[in-house]
Formats: sequence, structure tokens, C-alpha cells
Amino acid sequence: MNNYRLKCFLFICLFISLQMYGQVDSTYIGRFRQDFSVRTYFYQKFTSLSHIIEDEKEIDYHPNNPVGIGLGVQYKNYSLSGGMTFDAFRNKKKGKTQSLDFQYHYYGRKFIADIFFQRYKGFYVEEQAEDGKKETIILHPDISLIQYGVNGQYVFNHKKFSYRAAFNQQEKQLKSTGSFQLGGGFYYNRISGDGTLVINDHNQVSGYQLSISGGYVHTFVIKKNYFVSLAFSAGVSLGTERLEDFFKSIDVIPNMYPRISLGYNGDSWSVAINAVVNRIGVSYNKDVALFVDTGRANLVIVKRFDSSPKFLQKIKFLNK
Repeated sequence: MNNYRLKCFLFICLFISLQMYGQVDSTYIGRFRQDFSVRTYFYQKFTSLSHIIEDEKEIDYHPNNPVGIGLGVQYKNYSLSGGMTFDAFRNKKKGKTQSLDFQYHYYGRKFIADIFFQRYKGFYVEEQAEDGKKETIILHPDISLIQYGVNGQYVFNHKKFSYRAAFNQQEKQLKSTGSFQLGGGFYYNRISGDGTLVINDHNQVSGYQLSISGGYVHTFVIKKNYFVSLAFSAGVSLGTERLEDFFKSIDVIPNMYPRISLGYNGDSWSVAINAVVNRIGVSYNKDVALFVDTGRANLVIVKRFDSSPKFLQKIKFLNK
């Protein structure tokens, strides 16, 4: 399946989720009165490589990913959405990237989860000239990355704090509050380098990581309708490291999981900007470190309607 067909396939795939509402403190978490809403969003997926040499020089390899556009609808607790990217939005100077990038970020009442299934080939590096004025783009078409993974967190103060209010605008945070969170994850990574990206004298590194992490999230409610939500978790993973066909070691590697969201939640409109990042260590020692940064940034606009479309009204009538 070529890249264009894959994008079309992902666009027509229907992601339908039934989200069960548990008991909450209604003085902290509110629900919108409308049953039906439509959302449009612009998104940027990214998976970059950070190569750190002797704690001094850091080289960041980025894929050439265009901005995507999506559309979604929600009726009560059911939601459906899909999006796709367009080559016209791609910067041609940054080379060609072949990619398959599936990310699913779930925000439940008690649990949140990030699921990744990614394959990338073709990266670039931006280098600043010594005069600080001219920027040089260096292409690395032979560098490839494969990553599969899942990371989950348990939200302790789930009766008062809502991830849904901050990151997908399905609820409304009425008062400022936060929560500690604890979880873990499992990842597999395989990175194939070229003559410039060399890991411990080898061109390929792969391994499995089993992680545990903890942190805190807090939403600041400003003048009832505006909010800023900040979340940060950190932890360590026990990971295997295989260099080409040789097993090297089992290492303890640091990981980080920041999130941010800010926006406006009105009665019938919501606007939000949010981003989530998973930084996973693949190789880590005193001489060299290699991290994979995976995430997504979104600009979301939601419109809620007092009356549902006619076909939904008929379903509602038949269920009475």
C-alpha cells in the first residue's frame, strides 16, 4: 500500500469510542448541555531523534512531516474523527520522508494512555551558521526509525480533575485543581543510521524498554472559561540494547512525558492548543545518548449545537 492510499485509508477509518462517565464532583467538573458537536482541527505529528555526544553536542534529526487537517463529530458519549495530510503543505527543501504514523491518545476518567505504531525513513538536520544568520538544511534520506509502544498513567484525583476538559474539550473544568499520576509503558525501537548517525561505532541499534513513571498535572481555570493545563511525568526504563546483530547490555534509561494545553471553553464554542510528547531513551551511557521524541500538537475548534441532526433525533425518538 503506497503512502497516498494509506492516508486515504486512515482518513476513512472510523474511530468510535464509548466513554463511560464515572462519579465526579460536579463543583469541579461540568458537562456541556448539548448532545451534538462538530470539531475541526489542525495537527502536526512528529517523531525526532536526539543524538547527544559526550553531554556536549546534540544533533536533532527531524522528519519532513506536513500539517494535517481533521474533522470529527460527537453525539453524547460517542465520537468519530479522521484526518489526513497533504503534500502541498510539505517543505520541499527538507527532503522526502516516507512514514506510517499511527498515534492514539486516550483520555479517560481514571486512566490516560498513548499508543504508537510508527515507521519513518528520511530525516533532516538544521544547522545554524557561525554568523547566526544563515541556516543550512542537511538531508539524511537513509536514516530510518521503527517504534511500537504504549504508555499509561493512573489519575488519582479523577473525581475533581478532568483530562477530557483540558485535552479534548468533552467536559469543562470549573475550578483549578490537579492530580498526581503514576504509570508505566512498554516500547520497542529500531534505528538505522548512516555515516553521520553512529551509535557506539555501529549503524543500527534496537531494543525493548519497560518503564515506570510518575508525575503531576494541574489545570488553572482563569475567569471561568479560560484554562491552562500543565502535566509532567518522569521515570526510568529498563531497556535492552542490541547493536546490529550483537547484544550489548541492559541499561537504566531516563524518560520524560510532558503535556500542555491552553484554550477557551464556552457554552457552544471551544478553542484549544495542546501538545503531548513522549521522550524515550534508546541508548544511554557517559559517551553517547540517543532519545526518540514522539508526539502530536493540535489546534482544535469545537462547535456545539442545541438541536441534533434529524437522523440522530429519529434514533433518540425510537429509543424512548
